[in-house]
Amino acid sequence: MLVEGFGKLMYWVSWGLLLFSLFAFVDSAIRREDAYRAADKQTKAFWLIILGLAAAVNFFMGILDFLPIIGLIATIVYVVDVRPALRQVSGGGRRWPRGRGSSSDGPYGPFNGR
Repeated sequence: MLVEGFGKLMYWVSWGLLLFSLFAFVDSAIRREDAYRAADKQTKAFWLIILGLAAAVNFFMGILDFLPIIGLIATIVYVVDVRPALRQVSGGGRRWPRGRGSSSDGPYGPFNGR
């Protein structure tokens, strides 16, 4: 019973990693090529290859192998480092307030210092 539970957990973790790497791959595919150069990151083709390989490795191999861990590290690097830099360069910051408000606005309105 414990082994079955561990197997189910690893199954869902594998699916989560696959979806995470696919998200990063699709996100890197929709970004403009010049944004990568402007952000001083590797090229778009480089990230498409790395993230595509990470998604393929996550699809074909189990989570307990060595290569999916390397793919996870590459995906985390893209999401944590490259993606925010690309969003900053291309002007894709927070979309929610749609240009309203200022930098001193908090989640419940303007911050007036009191």
